[in-house]
Amino acid sequence: MTTQIWHNPRCSKSRETLALLKDNGIEPEVILYKDTAPSEADIRAVLAALGKAPIELIRQNDPAFKALGLSSANDETLLKAMAEHPAIIERPVVRHAGKAALGRPPEAVLKLFN
Repeated sequence: MTTQIWHNPRCSKSRETLALLKDNGIEPEVILYKDTAPSEADIRAVLAALGKAPIELIRQNDPAFKALGLSSANDETLLKAMAEHPAIIERPVVRHAGKAALGRPPEAVLKLFN
């Protein structure tokens, strides 16, 4: 599997994570996830690899999260919302060899390559 990054070029942490990967000789496939939303299956796979619940991969301070009324939503509703409104997904997510890491801080993704 190639290395992938769910990237938002407007996000400083996402830019820092992408630069860190490249500085370490890793040329990831860049997925502009806000333009090409991940499927519910992709989101489930990332959550399983991260060992996180859906709410932990959501930007809860994002205006869309609040506008969609997701604060008390169940996991299935959150998964559907992330697929339909990818801007609420926390970023950046890096996937490599069946594992995943959230680039917060950016250095956290380097554990995927050890």
